[in-house]
Amino acid sequence: MTRAYPRPQLVRSNWTSLNGTWRFVFDDDERFRFPAHDITWSHQIEVPFPPEAPQSGVNDRGFHTTCWYQREFECKVAQHERVLLHFGAVDYRATVWVNDHQVATHEGGHTPFSADITSALDPSGRQTVTVHVEDDPHDLAKPRGKQDWQLEPHSIWYPRTTGIWQTVWLETVPHTYIQKLQWTPHFDGFEIGCSLYVEGDLSGDLLAEVEISHQGKTLAFDVYKVLGNEAHRKIVLSDPGIDDSRNELLWSPERPTLLDAKVRLRRNGQLLDEIASYTALRSVAISRDRFMLNGRPYQLRLVLDQGYWDDTLMTAPDDDALRRDVELAKMMGFNGVRKHQKIEDPRYLYWADKLGLMVWEEMPSAYRFTGKAINRIVREWTEAIDRDYSHPCIVVWVPFNESWGVPNLMSTQAHRNAVEALYHLTKTLDSTRPVIGNDGWEASATDIIGIHDYDADPEKIRARYSDKTQELFDRRRPGGRILTLDGYPHRGQPIMLTEFGGIAYVKPQDRDRTWGYSTANDAEGFYDHYQRLLEVVNVTSMFSGFCYTQFADTFQESNGLLYADRTPKIPFERINAATRGMRVDPNTMVTLGEPGKVERPGEEEGSGGGTA
Repeated sequence: MTRAYPRPQLVRSNWTSLNGTWRFVFDDDERFRFPAHDITWSHQIEVPFPPEAPQSGVNDRGFHTTCWYQREFECKVAQHERVLLHFGAVDYRATVWVNDHQVATHEGGHTPFSADITSALDPSGRQTVTVHVEDDPHDLAKPRGKQDWQLEPHSIWYPRTTGIWQTVWLETVPHTYIQKLQWTPHFDGFEIGCSLYVEGDLSGDLLAEVEISHQGKTLAFDVYKVLGNEAHRKIVLSDPGIDDSRNELLWSPERPTLLDAKVRLRRNGQLLDEIASYTALRSVAISRDRFMLNGRPYQLRLVLDQGYWDDTLMTAPDDDALRRDVELAKMMGFNGVRKHQKIEDPRYLYWADKLGLMVWEEMPSAYRFTGKAINRIVREWTEAIDRDYSHPCIVVWVPFNESWGVPNLMSTQAHRNAVEALYHLTKTLDSTRPVIGNDGWEASATDIIGIHDYDADPEKIRARYSDKTQELFDRRRPGGRILTLDGYPHRGQPIMLTEFGGIAYVKPQDRDRTWGYSTANDAEGFYDHYQRLLEVVNVTSMFSGFCYTQFADTFQESNGLLYADRTPKIPFERINAATRGMRVDPNTMVTLGEPGKVERPGEEEGSGGGTA
């Protein structure tokens, strides 16, 4: 994969990727033990691609419960330094050894974990890392998102992902170092909240320096004393005093202004640690029936994005592929994506921050309701929020989708309690963003009413979502679902059509494997159907936003605006105009240009910023 720093909001210069060729073996019979050194390696695998992916070199999509990884690496540690071993994500339960020392265990397939391996290193510099992974493909009580439990992918579920599927990397840090950094924008006060946490020797006079700048101009330079192992402050930015100038510092999809940050840790004047980061000044909120960005009503135009590739599955082929997906969403006229049933790689969030694309982050579902399932969801969701809290692109959290994992919300109090608990937990961990407790239907605790409706007839959509709001909430939806549970009437929250469309169109030779909510026989029919649907949705005053299904074809689900290889099914110009509820004459179309270079009416290219 393209060399790119895996954790873009806490960047140090001294790091080493461990992606590449590892030894690998499936161990479904649990024959091997470590550190008995009796493992018989059957394959080589290209990390971070999972063994189910062709690009991994293993390309085995069978049912496997256990596997092992191993590789050597060179590493020596100097005095007063530590070495950290990081895993971006391993699905599902990982145990890690360095040499013969167990250094980490982690459960949860979508979130990162790290280990201080300094004491486990061999003084010779020659090291071995071994990873044992347990991932039962039939376990429906673990968060698994779109990973199919059947042997072959069916309907809206896709190939499984086992083991390491995000970057593995080493980082050398000082003996005392900045372990965690969080940014919280405070739009009303023109302030940025900064929280940092220190690991190591906490003796002496520890001071944290925070410098925030934009385009080389310093906006703030503050020094704080570290008390215990942490420091928390609100940094008031230098106010230019002119409204237009102030607005240039605000982040939005149209102007994704990032503020560069340097954070240094000192003891008695001596520099201990220094990191590069970035943040942004922006606010998201709900005001009556509207979504608000930076204190103004903002219409959301989202596309549902599964985040899969044919040859690499949930792992992007490289960093350029993540950037291109952000650029393509913007080229098609969307200002955001709903990342569906996936906690996306932080590099995607970096490009969304930098290029200007809003993201709804959604917890991958479990499909059984048990105490164990809820404990797993709570733990992993908490880790996901902690990892991604500081990204300005994230504007909404979604703990549950379509009652998956809580199927009896209408009749079972424990299921309702789970949704309400996750809603309130999310609001507790992050009070700055809206939360949708359960997207699609059967809403209870929620800041936005999300509706999933795949009716293929635009005129029926128009009629259904007229201004007769009470009638809408009294009526059952397709499948016998209701929009809100008893005791949770609509309280004036924004109403958004958060899944619709799903028009399947593929090349004639591929139609025998096509699945979608409706179908189109040719490119012109596909465009006409999409254009008419989006025209209705854009002018329906009830909606304060929408999310079209979907970004790209994903295995048998062929209802993308793009093919799986990210080429468009119809010209980008036509998709872009239709997404905005406009018509274009194909005879007068003007090429939009390369991804990332598009300038649309009323929008300016953002100045960007940030690191990594």
